[in-house]
This record gives sequence, C-alpha cells and structure tokens, in this order.
Amino acid sequence: MKKFTSIKGLVAPLDRSNIDTDAIIPKQFLKSIHRTGFGPYLFDEWRYLDHGEPGQDCSTRPLNRDFTLNDPRYKGAAILLTRENFGCGSSREHAPWALSDYGFSVILAESFADIFYSNCFKNGILPVVLSATQIEDLFQATLEKPGFSLEVDLESQTITGATEPITFELDAYRKYNLLNGLDEIGETLSYRQEITDFEKKHLAQHSWLLKEVR
Repeated sequence: MKKFTSIKGLVAPLDRSNIDTDAIIPKQFLKSIHRTGFGPYLFDEWRYLDHGEPGQDCSTRPLNRDFTLNDPRYKGAAILLTRENFGCGSSREHAPWALSDYGFSVILAESFADIFYSNCFKNGILPVVLSATQIEDLFQATLEKPGFSLEVDLESQTITGATEPITFELDAYRKYNLLNGLDEIGETLSYRQEITDFEKKHLAQHSWLLKEVR
C-alpha cells in the first residue's frame, strides 16, 4: 500500500447525507476481487443515465450532467467533501477500492459508518471527521471559489487552504499505518524476521511436527 504523508488537491462537494456503499459502488460490480478498475463505476447510478454492467465502456455512456463528478469544475478532484454517515450500508470493501481508483485520497465528512471508516485505512484513504460547522464552511468555499483546493497533512493532522487552518483527530495506530503504507497484512509482514525465528525455534523444540503423517 502506498504511503500517505500529505496531499494537495481539488475538492469535490457531494452534498448528501447517508450515502451508502451500494450508491458508492452498486452490487453488480462486486463480482471482481481485484482492487483496480472500479473508478469508472464509482457512484454509477448517479453519474450515468443508463444501467451499468461490469466491463461496460463508460466513455460512451450518457452522463447525468447534474451530478457533481460530471461537472468539469471538479475534474481530477482528490478530496471528497460530504455530509454525515458516509459509507453506511453493507461492509463491501469495493467501496473504498472504487473511491481510490477514481482518484480520491481524502474524504471529509461529519461522520462515517464504522466498517467503511476502517476499510478506508486498509486501502490508503484518509477519512477525516470534522464538525458540522467546518463541513458547512468548506461547502460554501467550494461554491464561492472555483478551483477550491486544500492541503491535508497527515503528520501534523492539519488542513490548510480554507480561511483558517483546521486540525483533526486521528487514532495514533491508524495514523502510523497510513504514514508507513501498511495494512494488516503489511504490518504482519514487517515482523517477518521475528516470525521466521519463532518458527525455527518452535520446530526445533517440537521436531515431531516435521515427521510425515502416515
């Protein structure tokens, strides 16, 4: 997993509450277990006017011009701004896969569904919880300032680019893993030598484990 230190990027405002994972990536796209290729189908039922299916060429599909991500102003956005309870619904890990594959590295919201929040850290996305007032101020800024961008620094836990710098809270363990590009598997493998040493010692003390079972 790629290390996350800081990012400066365009902000895309998605002014909705209780966005569930089926809206983020509809169920018909869950057949693949690969982490890439989901970006074109992010928010599929909102971005397009037709019904999407896996493998479909999205470049020829009719667009919903009223949807935020189809607005040229937000093309290439790396930061998603939204409301409360983002990522509710089923626990599908495809949701952060789709967000990441589209290009989002940071999500700013009033609150997140617990499982989705946890899945973001496992996939290199930084979900940041801000107050309702802070979120509202950022929405106003995106409307008033074309090309509104923010810089999010994980080490200092600060957001700059708004009227005033914003600080945010984050669990130290999750922060460490993001800074070092570690998910649970990566963290476990960082103890590879200790694991190898233990296995050698354990087998030496219990050599009967090596005997072939007849």
